Amino acid sequence: MVVIYHDDEGDLSVLKGKTLAMIGYGNQGRAQALNLRDSGANVIIGN
Repeated sequence: MVVIYHDDEGDLSVLKGKTLAMIGYGNQGRAQALNLRDSGANVIIGN
């Protein structure tokens, strides 16, 4: 079964203060890492 989530249904506060690892720092990885950082998460990059 497919579930579709919309922007207003996401709760980014669960990521605040967490440390996340991004594997790959290409075009998508960089953009996602910056968005996560702006949401309050600590981001570690592995390329």
